[in-house]
Amino acid sequence: MSKTLGIIGGMGPLATVNLFNKIVLNTDAQNDQEHIHILIDSNTNIPDRTAFLLGKGKDPTEELIKSAIRLEKAGADFLIMPCNTAHYFYETIKEKINIDFLNLIEETAKYAQSNYPNIKKIGLLSTDGTLKAKIYDLYFNRQNIQVISPEREMQNSIMEIIYGIKAGKKEIQIDAIYNTIEELKTKGAEVFILGCTELSIINEMFNLEKNLADVKNAGDAVHIVDAVNVIVEKAIGFAGKKVLK
Repeated sequence: MSKTLGIIGGMGPLATVNLFNKIVLNTDAQNDQEHIHILIDSNTNIPDRTAFLLGKGKDPTEELIKSAIRLEKAGADFLIMPCNTAHYFYETIKEKINIDFLNLIEETAKYAQSNYPNIKKIGLLSTDGTLKAKIYDLYFNRQNIQVISPEREMQNSIMEIIYGIKAGKKEIQIDAIYNTIEELKTKGAEVFILGCTELSIINEMFNLEKNLADVKNAGDAVHIVDAVNVIVEKAIGFAGKKVLK
């Protein structure tokens, strides 16, 4: 019997839609009834996680917990949360519920280590909040893998892209992503984590790993790990379904 999945969403709404879409498209199902029963709380009352971690905004903890409890009461057997930065609050949320809660950051780190066992440095593209809180460092450092982040100018450009997606902008300049990856390569990064759900939307639109081969100064092949893709496959399996191959 399959399990009901609950999604703590709204961070942002489009990223939540992207996650839901990926789960549906990647589930091996022949009809409606073979898909996963999914409950989504697109809670747009959750304050900006990065703003809080930078000391510039309200604490999102209460609203995150409300969403988790709401989904549990509605019948979810387990939860996922597509927002990378919100995983700073993961343990606090988990303490307030009585169902499983898959950790996107931990699963992404496991995936990278399993698929690229010899890596020593990973490049992280994410929000300022995720970088400041060192959310990924916690898991990679346990395996003696160093997390490399962009210089300030490049990071500012990444943040512009992230908040541009949140704002619904139709014209997004993604050269900054390619340039950031090139910068991180010069620092020794071997694999690159898309550690923000808005960057996953960009990846869906442009297929970054494939298109990097067409960038003039891309150099050698680049390996990109999309955190949303990782949690999608993990959630499908945890729900008792098969991933469509």
